Amino acid sequence: MRISLVLASAYGMRGDVRATLNLATALSERHDVEVISIRRQKDKPFFPVGPKVSMRSVVDVRPGVRHLLPRGQVRTEVALWRLLRGLKSDVLITTRPGVGVQAARHAPRETVKIAREWGRPAVPGPVKRFYPRLDAVVTATESAQEEWARLLGAGPLVHSLPDALPDGPWPRSRMDNRIVAAGGRWVAVKAYDRLIRAFALVAAQRPDWRLRLYGAGPEERRLRSLVGELDLHNHVYFMGTTSDLAGEFAKASIVANTSRSEDQGMTVLEAMGCGVPVVAFDGARGAREFVATGYNGVLVPDQDDPRTFAVALLALIDDERRRRSLAAGALDTAVRHGATEVACQWEKLIGGLR
Repeated sequence: MRISLVLASAYGMRGDVRATLNLATALSERHDVEVISIRRQKDKPFFPVGPKVSMRSVVDVRPGVRHLLPRGQVRTEVALWRLLRGLKSDVLITTRPGVGVQAARHAPRETVKIAREWGRPAVPGPVKRFYPRLDAVVTATESAQEEWARLLGAGPLVHSLPDALPDGPWPRSRMDNRIVAAGGRWVAVKAYDRLIRAFALVAAQRPDWRLRLYGAGPEERRLRSLVGELDLHNHVYFMGTTSDLAGEFAKASIVANTSRSEDQGMTVLEAMGCGVPVVAFDGARGAREFVATGYNGVLVPDQDDPRTFAVALLALIDDERRRRSLAAGALDTAVRHGATEVACQWEKLIGGLR
């Protein structure tokens, strides 16, 4: 089969990008796979992608690239319509509601059209109107599947398939480093400020432990200011971005997730793939779907009081046997998300739709 997967940008540092490129790489072992990036702003993707996956873009905004059409949103939409109408693929998988609507309107009728969704549509009207033209909607979690089924009613069937981790072997934590790690975009919804405040309480009691923050984003200046305000310069480290977050998580003994409303759980899954237990607030969907207290991590009641999170961290810090037991459960959870296994589930779904 010829399979096309569409991303807003295949060159960004996002969990949905990571999961999509992992899936594309696994599918490319048996199919002709391309990733279409609506916007290309870099020479190479931030995350690795398999050599058998072909890449193309709708709009190339790299410096020095000649533009045949005027800049702006209209230019992008026109270019996307042209691409969709001329698509020769057997299967088209979109990854944003806005692109899913355009695929429903413009992609060839004979192409199997699937919308891969993580979050809720900001404007549900066009989705309700045009998604019935799609062959299926696929979510990453069962709770999201239920939400989309309610939204679409008698529209296309909504399925749930997990995000894909890279195929192993994964780096494995030795669980002996006194490090708590966290990773992702430094944006307000990720609530790294809550983690820093909680770790201030941890550092006061266990000063030999360190917090490593991986990523980048608009919140960096505020977070650095908070670290200075709490006098945590010797305890909290800003590690910058990395395309090998799993390799960095493998250096830690605990991974923390303090997001307020995360719809994805790629960082949670990457931590588990390294055999690292996760401590997370139970209000975040991505964490709530994958973290089971007492099995692979700890879910903390979602409160603004940092003490609840600090207590959970300290309990794991002081109990190495429990950490190692949770690490084993984390590995068992991650195995079910290996890219080859997930790709097989996608092939079965596509076969039924065709």
